[in-house]
Amino acid sequence: MSRHEALFRFTTDHADQIYRSLLPELQDEVNPRSVTQCWVEGTGMLVMLVEAQDIAALRAALNMFLRLVMVADEMQQIT
Repeated sequence: MSRHEALFRFTTDHADQIYRSLLPELQDEVNPRSVTQCWVEGTGMLVMLVEAQDIAALRAALNMFLRLVMVADEMQQIT
């Protein structure tokens, strides 16, 4: 079975805060068809790796996690 993956690197002043806001979702992932990993590199880069068994699972995981990153970043800009 082929695996599909997507790797994102977000350069932001809020990398640590966004990472911490994603932790609960990363720890409670229940979809057996995809796995998402996230980490911070240096002081301003958030890295997210999404791996999935099929394209549909990859799309679903990306929709959720990219939206969470966007919302977390917007909240940091508001405060």
